[in-house]
Amino acid sequence: MNYLRSPAFTRAYEFFKNHAMKGSGKFRLPLAVGFLCLAAAQSIVPSAFASDSDLRQLVDQIREEVRPDDAMDRMRRMWEIERWFTFPKFDEDAWYIEQTLRQIGLEQVEKIDAPADGVTQNGFWTMPLAWDVEDARLEIVEPRVEGDLRILADYQKIPASLGMWSGPTSPDGIEAEIVDVGDAASLDAFDLAGKLVLTSRNPASLKAELVGKKALGAINAFSENTDLEDGRQWINAWGDAGWAFTKTSTPLLSFSISPKQARELRVLLAKGSVRVRAMVRSRYYPGSYPYVTAVVPGSGDTSEEVLALGHIAEQGAQDNSTGVAAIVEAVAALHRLIESGKLPRPRRSIRMLAMGELYGSLHYVVNNKERISRTVGAICLDTPAGFYHLAGTEYTFYLNPHTAKSYSDSLTLKIAEAYFPRLKPKRPWHWSEYSTGTDNYLGDPAINVPTVWPYASSGVHTHHNSEDTPDDVDPRSLRDLSVVTAAYLYALASAGEPEALWLAEAGLNHGYEQVLGTYEKALDRLLAAKTGRELNQQLYLGQNNLKYRTAREKEAVGSVVRLVPEPQHRSAQRSIAPMLSRLDAFEKEQSQRLAEAADRRNVDLHLAAAIVPQQPPPDPKRAAAERIIVKRKRVGTISLDDLPESQREGYPAAGWWGHPVAALFWCDGKRNLAEVIRLTEHELGSTDFDFVAYFRFLRKHGYVEFVE
Repeated sequence: MNYLRSPAFTRAYEFFKNHAMKGSGKFRLPLAVGFLCLAAAQSIVPSAFASDSDLRQLVDQIREEVRPDDAMDRMRRMWEIERWFTFPKFDEDAWYIEQTLRQIGLEQVEKIDAPADGVTQNGFWTMPLAWDVEDARLEIVEPRVEGDLRILADYQKIPASLGMWSGPTSPDGIEAEIVDVGDAASLDAFDLAGKLVLTSRNPASLKAELVGKKALGAINAFSENTDLEDGRQWINAWGDAGWAFTKTSTPLLSFSISPKQARELRVLLAKGSVRVRAMVRSRYYPGSYPYVTAVVPGSGDTSEEVLALGHIAEQGAQDNSTGVAAIVEAVAALHRLIESGKLPRPRRSIRMLAMGELYGSLHYVVNNKERISRTVGAICLDTPAGFYHLAGTEYTFYLNPHTAKSYSDSLTLKIAEAYFPRLKPKRPWHWSEYSTGTDNYLGDPAINVPTVWPYASSGVHTHHNSEDTPDDVDPRSLRDLSVVTAAYLYALASAGEPEALWLAEAGLNHGYEQVLGTYEKALDRLLAAKTGRELNQQLYLGQNNLKYRTAREKEAVGSVVRLVPEPQHRSAQRSIAPMLSRLDAFEKEQSQRLAEAADRRNVDLHLAAAIVPQQPPPDPKRAAAERIIVKRKRVGTISLDDLPESQREGYPAAGWWGHPVAALFWCDGKRNLAEVIRLTEHELGSTDFDFVAYFRFLRKHGYVEFVE
């Protein structure tokens, strides 16, 4: 970087011009010298952390600045808007967040209107069609009943009693008979034409069948927590071929009743026919799915960024007004600390993103490719902030997939170690291998933004339920979430070579633990072997698992070079090289231990032949995999939301985590499918899934291509 063009020099020069040049002659020289000193001082961005004690000090400083009451107030305001879950309300919430970020003083505040037209695709996910509701009601008309049971659903009183994207009726409503299908796996045996279907399964999973049977719609009796007697499960998926309602989806009715109502309704149905009047005043229209982004600017020494993202557009306080409120407070606290001079401005800018889950984040990723390429890490907040006194409300940190092993994993673990054990009362915390049902997919190598995800239970399970209200949010947990998020963002934004090497050491320690854990699992399987053939195969598998895990941990250690300015890359790599060699040596040591254990087991079983690592026989179905190289066409997962279920040949959507998505992540256009399968099974375990047939299916429908 040219120092004379740096922001630090510019700031110092402005000071000199305004003060030194206006002073008397005898003061100009001292002031000029002061200008040069000030410029030099401002050009240095002090290390945010290069040791555990540095990190603890940073965490403590942030904790003192975080204002949980402000976060709680914002959370309540967002929930009051979003619990109606219509697109005009999503726009109102985005506007509220935009104004809040401007008031805080953040920069580059933008409200972006992504299309909600039911047609546009980002990656292979089709944007939803915008939807609005004026009113909705469902009441029993035959037989005549009194009391609470008569009105089964009233949107004005309990918004979640109407499913999202429910179709409309005529203005006066429509009468229909109820048919109870219980939890039937298939609807083939039922006559549903022109009727409303009472189901104990999530009706979203039945949508295609309901359309085929010409039903009017569904009355949901499913609940993730039936102990919430008066709670309504929020049905937020109503597409014919996937999650969101798109241009080709069918506008069926969708209601949701409580477990108590479901029991009483079924008592009525056991006695005879039940008819209801449904009235829904809703509409579909091409609109927008808004999201908001803003920045705490860096020093200007680099154009890189760090990202915090959390989703709006859901009806619950815990899911996910808490996540967005925690992000807002995290960046607000950092802004205050930086502007007051208590923390130096970090090298990288810190960006926050509040958007619709997956649809909004994918729109951002696809439409900001250059910015994404400069984003060195992210944290995704889709999590409750449950009460301390309830079980399961402690945070678990989900790390990156094995295709994206990263410094962000080590940093996350270090921040958790620096924060939670020193709380009063102490808070346990955990970490886990990668999993997703949210926006933490950015570690996908096609996107290449290592992303971590803290998650906790709400204590009383209220996920997607009308009972998910601000009353169950604990300010202490919201504080914890804000502190950890702010520390992660600031530390990553500030990291240079000293911090990178410290994180490499942390990654090395974590790597030792993971390789040793792999050895322990392999030893357990080996000692359970009963025959020489089993011993040979378990020794082969165990030693290969050790090599695989070591390779992943070496990638995590080596990844820290990305945090180092390019002129220092070689020196950083030289510093890291001995760490990588130590991991290799540790793997060889554990591999030898496993071989010695196999020999001992051989003696115990009184087997004559020596133990030799032996690969299990290959799966004949995978013979063609050696000749297939899969090339991905777009970033992100494959939801199949543009392919009717009747054309899917029984294959699953690769939308959420599992073997199909893991394999997709490993497909880089260079590895053959046999290698992809091997890596996938190392990551998630063996499976009989037919990868060859699946990827041929994806190619047939244009989702991937094969490289000769």
